[in-house]
Amino acid sequence: MGLFDIFKKKNTETTEKVGGMEDFMTLIRVYYESVMACNLGITNLAFLPDVAVFKRTLKVPTQNNKLGVAEKSRSRKMLKEIYGLSDDFFKEIDLSIKKNCRNLNEVKNYLFMFQGFSQDLMMCLGNLMKWKFRVPSIFKKTLYQLTSKAVNDLLTRYEWKDDAMRKTSNNIRKYQHTLGYSAQWMSEYAFNIILLAKKEPKPKDKD
Repeated sequence: MGLFDIFKKKNTETTEKVGGMEDFMTLIRVYYESVMACNLGITNLAFLPDVAVFKRTLKVPTQNNKLGVAEKSRSRKMLKEIYGLSDDFFKEIDLSIKKNCRNLNEVKNYLFMFQGFSQDLMMCLGNLMKWKFRVPSIFKKTLYQLTSKAVNDLLTRYEWKDDAMRKTSNNIRKYQHTLGYSAQWMSEYAFNIILLAKKEPKPKDKD
């Protein structure tokens, strides 16, 4: 399935729109870049690669001659409708970017930091949850609770048998302190990635 084909097709089993991992992460990046464009008055699409693709693909017009306004609203609406993200999820992103991105140099540092934060978070959750990843996707409430517990462990537990886990969990706490994301935000973000990863076709799948 190509980029944003999810909005043209419907899942044959649930008759609901279902986006994949690539679409979710693209929309997340579009939202981040759109907020940065609004806050800093960025007009050059070269600084906003995901917004540029988003605008071309979905033909999103620039609103009030200000880049980022329409794109922010459209990507937020999609993320809420397709993945069920909460209003608080977006509020925390807005506050985090406002706090940490006051110029273009800080934007680059922020995006680099967020990438490291996301990678470390998902790696640690993979190690912590292990068999719990096999919980069927239909039990979303249970899977979310397990994800929240694992995130809480990462933020409050200091004794680990694995030294690599100890170091990485410390890194996550530093990222969290700087970026300003709550445990609830981290749980909502990670839960959606886990849920989508479970739906990704296995290498042996032919269809």
